[in-house]
Amino acid sequence: MAKDYCVLGIESSCDETGVALVRVTGQRPPTLLAHALYSQIEMHQAYGGVVPELASRDHIRRVLPLTREVLQASGKTLQDVDVVAFTRGPGLGGALLVGAGVACALAASLGRPVLGVHHLEGHLLSPFLSADPPEFPFVALLVSGGHTQLMQVDGVGRYQTLGETIDDAAGEAFDKSAKLLGLGYPGGPALSKLAEFGDPAAFKLPRPLLHSGNLDFSFAGLKTAVMLQAKKLAALQGCAVAALPKAVLADLAASTQAAIVEVLVKKSLSALAATGLKRLVVAGGVGANRSLREQLNQACAVRGVRVHYPELHLCTDNGAMIAMAAAMRLQSGIQRANKVYAFDVKPRWPLDDLMA
Repeated sequence: MAKDYCVLGIESSCDETGVALVRVTGQRPPTLLAHALYSQIEMHQAYGGVVPELASRDHIRRVLPLTREVLQASGKTLQDVDVVAFTRGPGLGGALLVGAGVACALAASLGRPVLGVHHLEGHLLSPFLSADPPEFPFVALLVSGGHTQLMQVDGVGRYQTLGETIDDAAGEAFDKSAKLLGLGYPGGPALSKLAEFGDPAAFKLPRPLLHSGNLDFSFAGLKTAVMLQAKKLAALQGCAVAALPKAVLADLAASTQAAIVEVLVKKSLSALAATGLKRLVVAGGVGANRSLREQLNQACAVRGVRVHYPELHLCTDNGAMIAMAAAMRLQSGIQRANKVYAFDVKPRWPLDDLMA
């Protein structure tokens, strides 16, 4: 690769279509020139969750207009794109194929190389897009959708899994608990918003694996406990769960959030103690949770640990993190883009497979 080049990133792993352009100049950190994002939340709300076929079709409609929007915002043209990157996995198979197909077709038409990117690596490196980027090495708390993991990150592609979920992830616990309370889709943000009006100590809910002696997570039992508590309250009131008084629902939402956050915070602190590192990166959609940020910031400040987050608008899936991850892999020299335009996707793809 030349010393200066632009990477176009396309994200289409689930229910958000994202496109972004970053510029790499020598060994300086890549610079985000522009990004655009379209969320399918409104479309999927009627079904209470993501419908894969609808998601795929909507990606087809959105990806090229978003690409034109990014190029216009950055003042660049297609001819200025030197590498086209796309999310190869994990994610919904059909949705991934849309991004991969468009990226490879676009790269082929331009005669440019293409690079498939791991979705979770995009989240893992997304804090490098922030105004306060981290430095290697660090502990990463990756809380994105169906993934909750603690990683030791020594450099690009140098990852070691310290702990991970053995069933439901934190994001799933938020979403499924919200659905049990009749809060609709997307559940996590709705539950967090309702929790602001409740008492986090109102109900005694389990903290699964909090004292397990390892760094693994488990949130399926918490979801079951929330369901049982909600049904008990509804039976006492003689109504459906969704018809419970708002104050009661707020207390249960706050208690649920408190249980999830406590586990995430204490496991993160244990990972920092085990590795001896003094830097923590939090990435993924749950990383936008205000209670999680407040409690991590407070606990880490006492221990002299720096905490880094992506900007709030980059916590969810987006093209910027895909372009950034591709740029950092190319910049570090651990991977090269190529002009092989036959593509495949990996709906299931362990992050450990990326070890350099």
